[in-house]
Amino acid sequence: MKTDIEIAHEAKMLHIREIAAQLGIAEDDLQYFGKYKAKLPLKYIDAEKVKSSKLILVSAISPTPAGEGKTTVSIGLAQGLNRIGKKTTVVLREPSMGPVFGVKGGAAGGGYSQVLPMEDINLHFTGDFGAIEKAHNLLAAIIDNNIQNKKNNLMIDPRTVLWKRVMDMNDRSLRKIIVGLGGTMSGVPRETGFDITAASEIMAILCLSDDLQHCKEKMGNIFVGYTYDKKPVYARDLKVNGAMAAMLKDAILPNLVQTIENTPAIIHGGPFANIAQGTNSVIATRMGLSLSDYVVTEAGFGFDLGAEKFLDIKCRYAGLDPEAVVLVATVRALKYHGGGDLKTLKEPNPDLVKNGLPNLDKHIENMKLFNLCPVVAINRFASDTEEEIEIVKERCLQLGIPACAVNVWSEGGTGAMELAEIVSKVADMCTAKYKTLYELDWPVEKKIETICKKIYGAQHVDYLPKAKNDLQKVYNLGLDKLAVCIAKTQKSLSDNPDLLGRPKDFVVTVREIEVAAGAGFIVPITGEIMRMPGLPEIPSAEFIDIDENGNIVGLS
Repeated sequence: MKTDIEIAHEAKMLHIREIAAQLGIAEDDLQYFGKYKAKLPLKYIDAEKVKSSKLILVSAISPTPAGEGKTTVSIGLAQGLNRIGKKTTVVLREPSMGPVFGVKGGAAGGGYSQVLPMEDINLHFTGDFGAIEKAHNLLAAIIDNNIQNKKNNLMIDPRTVLWKRVMDMNDRSLRKIIVGLGGTMSGVPRETGFDITAASEIMAILCLSDDLQHCKEKMGNIFVGYTYDKKPVYARDLKVNGAMAAMLKDAILPNLVQTIENTPAIIHGGPFANIAQGTNSVIATRMGLSLSDYVVTEAGFGFDLGAEKFLDIKCRYAGLDPEAVVLVATVRALKYHGGGDLKTLKEPNPDLVKNGLPNLDKHIENMKLFNLCPVVAINRFASDTEEEIEIVKERCLQLGIPACAVNVWSEGGTGAMELAEIVSKVADMCTAKYKTLYELDWPVEKKIETICKKIYGAQHVDYLPKAKNDLQKVYNLGLDKLAVCIAKTQKSLSDNPDLLGRPKDFVVTVREIEVAAGAGFIVPITGEIMRMPGLPEIPSAEFIDIDENGNIVGLS
């Protein structure tokens, strides 16, 4: 069996100007990054066309550690829709190099449902992550510089500064560090740390901005800390948001690439869903809707994380309304949530599939809470049996949800044509208008409790002392009307990664609450979730290499 990268190397890519021509984009308007990548000008966003095109969200049940192929299904579905005559663009997030070198080894789809050039997309791509990283770290440097110098000093209390630095790598040793050591000329010593770039508030802001000026304004709203006399300090007070925006001049533009079947793909932004909003940029989604009749997009991890945030944060702020939602389920994930061991998930076991169905049930219930029109896609793996697939189809039939198996890894768009027919009919016929789960003017505690109880299935929410203090800070700053972006493990519906299936009667523990005023949400951090992941015992980086001809190998 060929690997993803072998399949990618054999694919015949078209020059990016040919992909742009499919969408009606003039060659002179492209900002080239070689022959197969280009940035698109924002003038192609058409507000009226955005309203008339169909937005299809792809989410998933609670995943196994390896993921359930949500991106692969999104790409395959877009290819399938084009095969049945629907002008479709797939709009995705950019991969973070942390997971690429950590567990995943790549995040650009797989098999015959990939976005290309996969090596570039998985690594530096067009430099967006680097620009976001540097804009974020510029603010960090300006904060420390202001504390250090007497002239122009805002009298920031360094003990209140929570703005860390970021890098696009998994490195647990940087979670907590001391800066400013080395004497009076090296800064004021204080405790801080690093987050991964995908968790940066700058990433969240870029993905929720209308344009560069809006992005600059939102970055000015970033909460930095307090002065010694307890006055709040924002990035705009440091007069740095203009310089930060200048660094994002190109990063704000969405990236055009192609799938392995030459379907247009727009890839932009990459916030994680377990610690941020987990969706591509508003700009990219609007661009796709402006240039095609159907847009397939995905939200990170399970419906409880990425999809909830897509709907309650992104769609609310951007005025987007999905016409259909595809829930990706796999036999292996159902076995896992039915009590199966990770090492034996490839072995046929219909009973374990049945035991795992409550997880699927809960995610379908959650979709209905938003008044959505759902479809279930069973992402088929070679080890799945017909009996196991039929068990999942039968459950969906009982629930009145259209479902079908897809084989997009090995067949590309052909393996998703049945799904494409179902989804296009649902999108064209769906009259339901999605509704948010909560109102912004509710008390913060009620918003958090609503998500935890209705989406996760929790019995109660508990706040540790630091979270209670943080909650009071949110109210004191007048930020209690912001949306809520809960940081939670993706491995379970609960905040405990060991509670698989459909856990009940559990308590969600909020450890602390971070303020992301620029992005427009607050971040309750639950369980043991970390904003800087670590590498596994055997990281994927050990298998990634480059040969004497400059070909990258080992990505998957």
